[in-house]
Amino acid sequence: MSPGHHLLPALYGRSLTLLTDLYQLTMAAAAWKAGIEQREAAFHLIFRRAPFGSGFTVAAGLATALEFVHQFQFQPDDLAYLAELKAESGEPLFERRFLDHLAALDLGIDIDAIPEGTVVFPQEPLLRVAGPIVPCMLLETPLLALINFETLIATKAARICLAAAGEPVLEFGLRRAQGIDGAVAASRAAYIGGAAATSNVLAGKVLGIPVRGTHAHSWVMLFDEEREAFEAYARAMPHNVVLLVDTYDTLEGIRNAIEVGRVLRSIGRDLSGIRLDSGDLAWLSIEARRMLDAAGFTKTVILASNELDEHVIESLKSQKAKIAAWGVGTRMVTGGDESALGGVYKLTAVRDPGQPWRPRIKLSEQSAKISVPGILQVRRFGDFTGDQIHDVADGPSRTLVDMLDPTRRKTVPPDAPFEDLLAPVLRKGKPVYEPPSIHDSRARTQSQLARLHPAIKRFVNPHQYPVGLAPPLHDRRTQMILEARRR
Repeated sequence: MSPGHHLLPALYGRSLTLLTDLYQLTMAAAAWKAGIEQREAAFHLIFRRAPFGSGFTVAAGLATALEFVHQFQFQPDDLAYLAELKAESGEPLFERRFLDHLAALDLGIDIDAIPEGTVVFPQEPLLRVAGPIVPCMLLETPLLALINFETLIATKAARICLAAAGEPVLEFGLRRAQGIDGAVAASRAAYIGGAAATSNVLAGKVLGIPVRGTHAHSWVMLFDEEREAFEAYARAMPHNVVLLVDTYDTLEGIRNAIEVGRVLRSIGRDLSGIRLDSGDLAWLSIEARRMLDAAGFTKTVILASNELDEHVIESLKSQKAKIAAWGVGTRMVTGGDESALGGVYKLTAVRDPGQPWRPRIKLSEQSAKISVPGILQVRRFGDFTGDQIHDVADGPSRTLVDMLDPTRRKTVPPDAPFEDLLAPVLRKGKPVYEPPSIHDSRARTQSQLARLHPAIKRFVNPHQYPVGLAPPLHDRRTQMILEARRR
């Protein structure tokens, strides 16, 4: 098994098919009972607002989601558990014949998706799932869980890496992550977002992510003297000496690190780096750089940690901090100031097998929550000139109509190049797409962000990237809203 794929089997030795909300199963049972289980539906997974006040979002989680879909099958112990569930009346919640139906369930669905590492924007579908209604329903919750979280963390990591301006960001969040799943998934997403390495050894093993680490304060406290601790560590790991210098007195810790560095040089090694984990990181890093340079350790890297995020890093850089690598934990792997992406999975069309699609729309008192009907595709014009959402039945247009203000329109030049973002990944339940390696997805993120206008990447009041509907889709949606409100 090559690292980078097969995350779920590596972490779990059992079926994950019941990783869903109960109401997905009760709706599936109702559809089966009503005899409409062969009716087809199309769902789109979208998010309505970019997290962190960001001008962009980084799509992630697709490979993990496809892995889940590929191994989706009700196992005997899954069905045995469902057979034990009781309604409040004490009767079995599910009929035995329905459970037999699940045992033989063939997904038979089509999935189109935006590749991981793609920069995306609100209202654009990250996934389109179409096919028989029962499997489409059963996949809603796990797809949301897998795509929402990794997209959130990949976006946070991308922002942190932008703030670091090319200096390496190390993901140090394992001990603060939301459990085993959150830790490994966050390591994966952070790497796609741009992190250079992780401290999470399991993620390194399973996913092929580079692993990095230093030592803890407890190592220093095991010894009577700080220098003694540094010397013992250097003897044990002479090829990887990064010393944590702030256990007692940071400046004295730097002096001790320099002395150990001199010992290392006497045996043909060197002091790789020091880590600052508390105090005034800007001032301490400037002092550390001065002391290291004066002692001849000009190549020794200063690494900082301690509750960092994009805003703190940006501030430290504005203060001329001499930090060359950044260890970011809690605020990256948890999302920090934003706990969830808020993606949704909405039904947009239905049909009987072999018949044309009939669009569906969900209304809301909030304009941003009104869904977009049809079988949707996203076309990106130029090099981030603008994105258009259109119904594949209509085809694309060169005009983008703002969803919230139809008087705002953008016309794309007729010779502008374009790319359709949703690509086939599953057809009739069979894979037609080989997910790129996690390293290729990370490279895609970096390439996309390099081409994105700086105004869209800024952290405060970013420019709003133009995303609009094709005119035929906008007109149909408006008409459906009016008709639905008259009911």
